[in-house]
Amino acid sequence: MKYAAIGIDLGGTRIKGVLIDPDGNQIEQVYTPTEDSEGQPWKMAIKGTVDKLKEKLKGHPYVIGISAPGIPDEKNEAISFMPGRLQGLEGFIWTDYLHHKTYVANDAIAAMAAEARYGEAKGIRHAIMLTLGTGVGGAILIDGRIYQGAFQKAGHLGHMTVDSEGENDICNLPGSLEDAIGNCSIGKRSLGKYAYTHQLLDDYRKGDHFARWLWLSSVRKLSIALASLTNILSPEKIIIGGGITEAGKDLFEPLNSFMEMYEWRAGGEKVEIVKSRFGDLSGAIGAAGFALMKEDHT
Repeated sequence: MKYAAIGIDLGGTRIKGVLIDPDGNQIEQVYTPTEDSEGQPWKMAIKGTVDKLKEKLKGHPYVIGISAPGIPDEKNEAISFMPGRLQGLEGFIWTDYLHHKTYVANDAIAAMAAEARYGEAKGIRHAIMLTLGTGVGGAILIDGRIYQGAFQKAGHLGHMTVDSEGENDICNLPGSLEDAIGNCSIGKRSLGKYAYTHQLLDDYRKGDHFARWLWLSSVRKLSIALASLTNILSPEKIIIGGGITEAGKDLFEPLNSFMEMYEWRAGGEKVEIVKSRFGDLSGAIGAAGFALMKEDHT
């Protein structure tokens, strides 16, 4: 019997829930404030979201997936490492709390699950996903399955070096891709001129020389990272998501130009680079897809 799935995305400001029927159709969406405060009210909010979505199932068998920041444990039952916020998340077993089988995934891994099950990576055996936003997340698809590696760390593509002389990032890597293009470093990279990447892009479109240099420098480093990853993993497709992809052609046109310079195209073959299909609900849809993928392989 085919399963339905409830997907929950635990974000910093909102909890997003979605119900996916056995044919992959979205049946219901629920949004709830996260409320990251003393007493951990977000746990009860997640339970309430699950209960609302369950009402639409009418007894059909289902699994639950939760997308959250941090590194999950080996069995994908809980987030093992998430310092700094959402106190009480680390080590919390959601299956016990929700009294139903629940799989937990890193948020970028969940975004890849959405693409693999329903989006740009559907039917693809080998793919890479990067999420460009405040930081840079990532995920790897090998032989149609998401690869998480030893200690569940695989896919942290933002923490690869693109400038060996750069400052160390939060994972102690010098000159990381995350610091090269993530919104977290835009103030430092722009010498205080910009607080957000969209401000940089506004000036880039006006032809400001400093903005053009800064943006194209960041995109060039992204292309070097992607070209390196094609040599290491040889994916069929690279999917890019996250808020920075709203730059549209101002991201993808120079990125493709730089890829022509750096990508090793043996036999004339080149990787396809596309924008992710899902936006605001990618984490929730991905959590549902991840749970279904895990259930398929149990």
